[in-house]
Amino acid sequence: MSPIKTGSSRATSAKSAPKKAAVQKPVSTKAPATKAQPVKTASVKAPVSKDASVPVPEATPRAASPKAPYRPTESEPYMGKRQLAYFREKLAAWKEEILLGNRETINGMQENVAPIPDLVDRAASEADRALELRTRDRQRKLINKIDSALRRIEIGEYGYCEETGEPIGVKRLEARPTATLCLEAQERHERKERTVRDD
Repeated sequence: MSPIKTGSSRATSAKSAPKKAAVQKPVSTKAPATKAQPVKTASVKAPVSKDASVPVPEATPRAASPKAPYRPTESEPYMGKRQLAYFREKLAAWKEEILLGNRETINGMQENVAPIPDLVDRAASEADRALELRTRDRQRKLINKIDSALRRIEIGEYGYCEETGEPIGVKRLEARPTATLCLEAQERHERKERTVRDD
């Protein structure tokens, strides 16, 4: 091994090194690719088309919404005009409903007059008819109470106890519009009836 050869080989390798560096591809300066993240976007309404061919719905006015039905409260003047009108309408509607039921019962009895040959069916039909008549008789008495309450509205005595003269109360009248006694007087009346019945 001669030192000249070694030097020449080293020289040749040194000469070839820069050539290799020049041939190599330049390193990319871009950041490594990462997995794409989904981008959240705020939902934006599409602009309304001003095209004449697309009809735009008109805004409905708020005043057109239906009002809640009137209910009497304790905070308003007791048995004022509004409350009296409310109870008058309620009693009149109740009376009309009872009268309509009575008419339906009468019509039903007139239509079903054909004799029933089977004894069991006939007995069941008679029992149903008797129950219906008892119910209608009870409602006939209720009509008298409704008429009496309507008369008390007209003369200005509705809503006040017949015994004590105290207000009956809106809640009690809502539950039983034909009431003539306040709660305390009604309880006394029922206790008295109970003792008479027990004797």
